[in-house]
Amino acid sequence: MHTFTDNTGRAWSLAINVDAVKRVKALVNVDLLAAVEGKLIEQLVADPILLCDTVFALCKPQADQLGVSDEDFGRAMAGDAIEQATSAMLEELVDFFPSRRRALLTKAVGKFRTLQDTVISAAEARLDSGLIEKRLAVELAALDAEITATLSPPPRRETTAATVALQPFLPQQSETEPVAGTAVEPPLPGGRSGNSPVSSVLPPGR
Repeated sequence: MHTFTDNTGRAWSLAINVDAVKRVKALVNVDLLAAVEGKLIEQLVADPILLCDTVFALCKPQADQLGVSDEDFGRAMAGDAIEQATSAMLEELVDFFPSRRRALLTKAVGKFRTLQDTVISAAEARLDSGLIEKRLAVELAALDAEITATLSPPPRRETTAATVALQPFLPQQSETEPVAGTAVEPPLPGGRSGNSPVSSVLPPGR
């Protein structure tokens, strides 16, 4: 029998036997006998909710005596409590199986813990290497350049020597041509423009 403590200070005893295996199967549909294959261990460790449900099913008789519900148990499970419960359950599983299967499960648990340590060490090395800070700095610089380009006014068109040399050959607007956007009055009878002063068309002496 192995024990662990939840975050409220309650001590829980784990005992895996045939009755406990049947209870876990009925309550959470987890077959503890499949632990020898190794996949179940990986699944339980990767899913803390499923792990805590399985542990609660194992501790159900004690929980009933203490009046602790599934919700109360879940609220007290986080952080180190989950790690302690995981270790207690794995060690209890190893003790449950006969010697030949026990050796296989012990090997599977050992390899899984080695893999976990390797992953954690690799993650720590990556964090300490400064690669994340460098990548973040590059992305921030690119974002800053994009924002600057978006907010900057468009470049002014400079007058070059070539533009000045070509100026006489470019189409010029005639003084008599109407300016774009200016309304042009239709011609009056006699060919007079509607824009001509009235005094210019009155007969003399009038």
